[in-house]
Amino acid sequence: MEDPDPIERETLDDDDDAASASASQGHGVLLVVNQSRVRPPFSVVLATLLYCAEFVSAAVLCSKYHRSDDPIWMGLTVAFAVVPAVLIQLALTFFHRDLGRDRPLVLFLHLLLLGPVIRCLEALVIYFKAGKKEEPYVTISRKIGLKKGQNRPMEWEIGHSERKLAAHRNAFKRTALIQAFLGSTPQLTLQLYATIQEKYILYSRLTLMVITLISVTYGALVCSVLAIQIRYDDYKVRLRPGAYFCMIMWRILEIATRITSLVLFSTALTHWVIAVGLVNLLFFFFLPWAEFWARKGSLPENVEKNFSKLGTTVVLCMFTLLYACINVFCWSAVQLDLAHRELIEKKQHWGRLAAYYVARFAENVLLIGLWYIYKSDFYEYVCAPLLVVQLLVCYGLAVLFMLLFYQFFHPCKRLFKHNVHDCLHCVCLKRGGGGRRRPGEPPNSYSTNATMVLVPDELPPDITSQLGDREIVDTMDAA
Repeated sequence: MEDPDPIERETLDDDDDAASASASQGHGVLLVVNQSRVRPPFSVVLATLLYCAEFVSAAVLCSKYHRSDDPIWMGLTVAFAVVPAVLIQLALTFFHRDLGRDRPLVLFLHLLLLGPVIRCLEALVIYFKAGKKEEPYVTISRKIGLKKGQNRPMEWEIGHSERKLAAHRNAFKRTALIQAFLGSTPQLTLQLYATIQEKYILYSRLTLMVITLISVTYGALVCSVLAIQIRYDDYKVRLRPGAYFCMIMWRILEIATRITSLVLFSTALTHWVIAVGLVNLLFFFFLPWAEFWARKGSLPENVEKNFSKLGTTVVLCMFTLLYACINVFCWSAVQLDLAHRELIEKKQHWGRLAAYYVARFAENVLLIGLWYIYKSDFYEYVCAPLLVVQLLVCYGLAVLFMLLFYQFFHPCKRLFKHNVHDCLHCVCLKRGGGGRRRPGEPPNSYSTNATMVLVPDELPPDITSQLGDREIVDTMDAA
């Protein structure tokens, strides 16, 4: 059986009980057959609604800026709405490979910036038509289920409808990242800055700010889930409601604190914020390329078969730009490896995670401190010390929710060797001069929910021998 394209690889996340599907045990693999039941494309619909809502609200706000004769605010609002929309059209045509197909109506709608709408309608049509007639499967997905302390290999037969919906879901996950970090975060920063400068709130502006905050939070959530899927693509990953709650609180507090710090700093030192943004952007943009040159790697050949080296380099530069924009506002949860076939480094570097949050906390403290020193007279009506404390506490809460997620709610926490409590205890012992134990004394363990130090990547032979084609589970739709 031919392995599906990496962009299209995704499978159906069935319920845990085997009663909903016909199962048979053979050669140590639990075969789960379900050709008719297909999950609704919630992620596609949500991404489309956010795209349309943000674009429409930006258009309404631009009309008000035009009536009030504010060409600067209007021009920047139009730019932050149109540029990501154009990039989304290009990304959708790239992921679906429409340039070599005879689909003039779809391409015309993309020119009108309505590509996500027609793609969403296509996904809904596929979903409602699925299961009305029996269809042969096109591939088999093999994964290891983590349940009740056991590693249970499982198989699913993937039909044509599921494969097509998987392609739409994967494409819209990528466009959600483009919309969030190339459009929503700059738009939210701009509108918050305009609100502070003009010292009054427009309802249309407030609506756009709320929509952009939801969009960027959803994009950061997709980032975290994709990182888990890529890191543990041999396992059936399913996140529980508690995990989603912790990730949402983690991301929304992190992003809101970061944007507020930048905006407050920009109101006091307007020109210096440009330097701060450029330094962050250029650092994260050139970091993957510096590692690529240091390793003396070669460009991957699977980005697109028809691309030359120049075209591949351009695509990788756009991919790196998106990666840099994500890291300017929040942790991307993945590391790029431009020489790897999938462009993502699967090993989780906890040192980088710790270094990122320590450096980002120090930068936020510096920005808020400079704002407090050089703030304008307008902030005399605001309790500035209380605002500083609130921002620092909110960023600390974001880190706390991140630790809670890795400690208790990570879907693959059983694959880790030690938990957050063990690592923090080890650090405290080192600082306090303790941590020594007598020979033969077993190491301390404070929880069975291990989450911080990964075990070796190699799995036992009896498990790895049962793994076949890799599929990506759509955990966003499982919530």
